[in-house]
Amino acid sequence: MTLVAITFVLLMVLGMPIGYVLGLTGVVGMWSIGSGGRFVSMAPDRFFAGLDLFTFLAMPFFILAGEIMNRSGITDRLIGLADSLVGYLRGGMAHSNMLASVLFAGLSGAATADAAAFGNTLVPAMQKAGYTRPFACAVTAAGSIIGPTIPPSNLMVIYGSLMGVSVAGLFAAGILPGLLICLVCMAVIAALGRRLKLPKAEGRPSLMGIFRAFKDGLAALVMPVMILGAILGGVTTPTEAASLAVLYALVMGVFVYRKVGWKDLVEMLVRTAHITGVVFLIIASASIVGWWMTFNQIPQAIATAFLAVSDNPAVIIALILALLLTIGMFMDINALLIILAPVLAPLTVTIGMDPIHAGIMIVLALNISLMTPPVGACLFVLASVTGEKIERIAHSLWPFLIAELVVLFIVAYWPSLTLVIPRMLGLAGD
Repeated sequence: MTLVAITFVLLMVLGMPIGYVLGLTGVVGMWSIGSGGRFVSMAPDRFFAGLDLFTFLAMPFFILAGEIMNRSGITDRLIGLADSLVGYLRGGMAHSNMLASVLFAGLSGAATADAAAFGNTLVPAMQKAGYTRPFACAVTAAGSIIGPTIPPSNLMVIYGSLMGVSVAGLFAAGILPGLLICLVCMAVIAALGRRLKLPKAEGRPSLMGIFRAFKDGLAALVMPVMILGAILGGVTTPTEAASLAVLYALVMGVFVYRKVGWKDLVEMLVRTAHITGVVFLIIASASIVGWWMTFNQIPQAIATAFLAVSDNPAVIIALILALLLTIGMFMDINALLIILAPVLAPLTVTIGMDPIHAGIMIVLALNISLMTPPVGACLFVLASVTGEKIERIAHSLWPFLIAELVVLFIVAYWPSLTLVIPRMLGLAGD
C-alpha cells in the first residue's frame, strides 16, 4: 500500500495527466498484490469494464449539445435575458452573471464549460462596466458550479451509473440546491454592493425590453425543459434525452440562428471527442484503482475508521464532507468521484441516508472543490481565459465560497430540500 501511495504522489508531482497517474497507480497496486504479476493481466479487463455502462453514452451527447448551443450564440441571448431581469440592481451585471449561470446550466452540465464561456463574455463586459477583474472572475467562478448542480450534470450521470442510483432522481434532486446557490450568491452580491461601490444601471427595464429578451432566449430555455421533462416524465432515458438535445441544438444552430456550418460542426465534434476522451480515460483508469482498493478492503477500513470516531449520523456526514472538500482541493473531481463513491455511498446507507440525497451531497461537495485552490479547475480556466492571477481571484472569491459551503451543509442536513421534487415524481422513497 505504501508503494502505491508513493507512486501516486510521485506521478502527480511530476505533472503527469491524472488519467495516466490513476492507470499506472492501479497497475502498480495490482502488481503489489503478488502472485507473480497474475493480477496485472486483469488491468485491461478492468479498464474496459469501467466504461461498460450504457448511461455513460449520455455524457458525449450532453457535451456536444452544449457546444452547439454555445456556438449558436445562445450564451449572449441568455445573458441578455438575465440582464433584462436583474441588471437594474446595484451590482446588476454580477446578478446577471449569476442568473445566467442558472439559465446556462441546462445546456452544458459542466462547471469548467460555464467558466470558460462566461470568462470570455461576461468578465470583459463587467470590466467595461466598472467592476474589477478579480471580482468579475470570482462571481463567474461562484456561478459556474450551478451548472453541474442543476441538471443535466455529467457528475450525476457518473455517480448514478456507478452506484446504481436513478439518474433521473439525481437530476430532480439537484434543482432546488442549484437555485439556492444562486439566491445565496445574489444575496452576497447585494451585501457587498454598497461596500465595494458596485455599479448600478440607470432606471428599470421596460416590459417591452424584457419581452424582447425573453423571445430571443426562448429557444435556449426550451432545451433544458425538454431534457428534464422527457427524463423526469419517464418518456426517455437520460441517454435518449441527450441525443434529442443534440438534434434540437443542431436544428436551432443550423436552420434557425444559421450560425453553425459544416466546418463548425467538425470542430465541435473534435472538441467533444477530446473532452469525452479525457473524462473516459479518467473513469477507466480510476476503475483499476477502485478494484485494487476493493481487493484490499480499503472501503471497509475507511468506513470502520469513520464509525470508530462516532456513530452519530451528523458527525459522519461532517467527516465525509471534510474528506471530499480536502481531497477535492488537490485531485480531479471525476477521478475522485469514481474512487470515493464506492467507499462513501455504503457508509451513507449505514447511517440511514437516502441514496439520492447522499449522491447530491457528494456531487455538490465536489463541485465546490472546483473553485478552491490550489487545484480548483474553474480558477485555472478563468485565469487562462482572462489573464488574471489565481490568488487575486481566490481573494475575491472567499465570501462566495463561505456562502456555498453554508448551502452544502444545508443540503447535507436537510434531506427534504433535495428529496421533495424526486418524491413528488415518484423517484425517491418517503
